[in-house]
Amino acid sequence: MIRVAIYARFSSDLQNDKSVDDQIAFCREVCARNGMTVVLTFEDRAVSASSAKNRPGFVALMRAAAARLFDVIVAEDMDRIFRDQADYHAARKELDFLGITIHTATGKVTKIDGALRALMGEMYLENLALHVRRGLEGVIRDGRHAGGRAYGYSTVPGSPGELVIDDAQAKIVQHIFARFVAGVTPRAIAAELNADRIAAPRGTRWNASTINGNNARGHGMLLNELYAGRIVWNKVRMVKDPTTGKRISRINPKEQHRITEAPQLRIIDDVTWNAAQAIKLKRSHLGATQSRAPRRPLSGLLRCGSCGGGMVSIGNRKRSARLQCGTYKESGACTNSRKVNRDAVEAAVFAGLKDELSNPIAITEYIKAYNDERRRLAREASDQMSKLTRRNAEVSRELERLIDAITQGVDLATLVPRIKELEIERADIDGKLKCANEADMVTLHPATIEQYRADVERLADLAAEHSDFVESAELIEALRRLVAGVIVHAEPYGRGFNVEVQGRLAQLTNSDLFPTRSDGGGISGSGRGTRTPDPRIMIPVL
Repeated sequence: MIRVAIYARFSSDLQNDKSVDDQIAFCREVCARNGMTVVLTFEDRAVSASSAKNRPGFVALMRAAAARLFDVIVAEDMDRIFRDQADYHAARKELDFLGITIHTATGKVTKIDGALRALMGEMYLENLALHVRRGLEGVIRDGRHAGGRAYGYSTVPGSPGELVIDDAQAKIVQHIFARFVAGVTPRAIAAELNADRIAAPRGTRWNASTINGNNARGHGMLLNELYAGRIVWNKVRMVKDPTTGKRISRINPKEQHRITEAPQLRIIDDVTWNAAQAIKLKRSHLGATQSRAPRRPLSGLLRCGSCGGGMVSIGNRKRSARLQCGTYKESGACTNSRKVNRDAVEAAVFAGLKDELSNPIAITEYIKAYNDERRRLAREASDQMSKLTRRNAEVSRELERLIDAITQGVDLATLVPRIKELEIERADIDGKLKCANEADMVTLHPATIEQYRADVERLADLAAEHSDFVESAELIEALRRLVAGVIVHAEPYGRGFNVEVQGRLAQLTNSDLFPTRSDGGGISGSGRGTRTPDPRIMIPVL
């Protein structure tokens, strides 16, 4: 008996979904005429054959081939399986090694025939891309829109590329431009729109990036020239990453852009449009020292205690800089608008770190608890590894017996569920064995703690001097190896605040080695916890 796996595919969701069913029915007829038995079918719906990596059905087909579940692949034509030469030759080598052949409606596919068909399929895609581009350029010349959805417009049914202004959304667009020209930031505009419950173009909430966009790519509402009555096309091009098979966008130079006047689509007048672009241009020309604050030791580590979002620095003067929840500032999704003094937060964090790292008793207890627990876990891991190894061998033997049964004519449908269960169990066992092998014994040299303490003291001195930390990159990196995050707890209408330092040593011990410290200097928690550490997390070593 010659066992056959049928593969069917169609490439676009604009095509008829029944195409796959028709292909499978046709392939079954081919198999019946040639005395072959169909044991498996694989399909990919609305997926291009330009890459094999992104087709779940094809990937499953090759896995089944590796398990030797069939002898022949049958497809309507070669372009259903491959439209890329590299994919064809890679798969052909593997299939030849397994002794599996490819057949289409015209018969067996030889090496030369397959290579030529793969070449023709690849050339077809390249020519198709050229024809599509030519067609889109014609759409632009006709004054129609060749892109996707555009906020502020509606499509005309039956007239591809033709847009009309959506009056309700157009008023929102005009409001956004008016507020921006008046000096309101995109973050504040997004927060206002969310507060007024205005539906966002995509997703559930407005964000500053939706409004502000990207200057290089020309994306974003403030940069969308369609609002000024101009259709701009070909800002970016799509290229395929040969490693992943995914398409990524690349920016085209401005001389390759295609621009067509479309006055019927104007929403923003020239005066407002030019004023908005002047503001954008002015801000884009700010130097690095003007457009962003100097990097601080805790930049990127601070989190809002109310929502978990990042804290951002506001205020231009170093001595008056304050911290506020970035989520609140960006979109208003967080309700905590409280601002806290940045210097006070840093001082509280440094003081807490210095106190705890200067405590030899806590560090000694930590090291002892960690190593005792690691020795206990190592003994348990040894027993567990023996059990896992035995079970892994049992699963492999059972899989081999099931595959042998299939080759002897046992109905595949009755065995596939059990095969899948065993494959899942084997993958789980392999993962556990790998983790067990990686969980080696580690130690922490006391000098490491001393070095951390010295680094923290130096950073605290720099903060007290209001330094910009330009010459302290190594000290900042040392602090970041120690601290995983800092949660700032500030009541919306209160005056004080607490900071919770999530140290990497605290994560290892699941303890209160690093306490919660308030701006008044008090510490909550014992700071002496020595509960079992997580053995999978490595401790810094010398």
